[in-house]
Amino acid sequence: MSGSGWKLGRRSPRPWWVGLAISAVALWATMIITMAVFEDAMIFFPDRYPAGFWDAGAVSRGTGTSVEDCFFPTSDGERLHGWWCRPAAPGAAPATTSDMVLLWFHGNAGNLSQRADLMVELAGIPAQVFIVDYRGYGRSTGRASEKGLYRDARAAWRFLREDAGVDAHRIVILGKSLGGAVAVDLATEVDPAGLIVESSFASIPEMAAHHYPFIPRWLVRTKMDSRSKIRGVGCPVLFIHSPDDEVVPYEQGRQLFDAATGDKRWVEVAGAKHNELWLVGGSDYLGALREFLTHCREMRG
Repeated sequence: MSGSGWKLGRRSPRPWWVGLAISAVALWATMIITMAVFEDAMIFFPDRYPAGFWDAGAVSRGTGTSVEDCFFPTSDGERLHGWWCRPAAPGAAPATTSDMVLLWFHGNAGNLSQRADLMVELAGIPAQVFIVDYRGYGRSTGRASEKGLYRDARAAWRFLREDAGVDAHRIVILGKSLGGAVAVDLATEVDPAGLIVESSFASIPEMAAHHYPFIPRWLVRTKMDSRSKIRGVGCPVLFIHSPDDEVVPYEQGRQLFDAATGDKRWVEVAGAKHNELWLVGGSDYLGALREFLTHCREMRG
């Protein structure tokens, strides 16, 4: 065939690293999309009823406490469940902390029934303990989310103040881990006697960066920015953390303490893993709580 024309030939093979890069990008994109779609499921790990042990009478038997089931509504129509644990004859010793109420927001897994042993120990300080299950946890209806948990905290506060008639100066808010963020948020809007923050974090994006460094912080929708909010807390604050916490970095707990203003205290429980503050700290841990409750009670008169 004469004249000009196209010269066909085999295409040069693609370098091996191009395919590898494409696969890596595809894998990264898949993980990012999964995180975006299932973010709540990666943060909240509720055990719904009937998982757990729910016989309140059996929980209190032989402990010198009473445990009462409480149900109350949220502003958006969910129904929450809590346990109110009281030491024997709570009003018999006005010079002690037995009239103080610990409003307890627990961590991101399980439900309140799995905290029964510690609940009874806290009642022995002595103090009254009102522990609440978030929406979607235990016997509470709904599905957990950041905004939902904030509503749940306000509902619990309303129940204590309005339905139960507890004075604000008798309520100390206690938050552990995820519950620390819930407690800090509530304390910026109400006027409790005090706030206790245990093993909690600076924010969810910073926690995500620690555990999932390949995920951009801007992609995380759930914020729970306690480091910014803690500056707006006006009551006394007790921070408790362990240098050996394997879930929430010790440095994030210190960041919260450093960001707080006013009356604040720091207690360190060396050698304790994330869920071992009480087990490792023992009487020293309970003594620190008792001392703080006494301080809060004296500050409010």
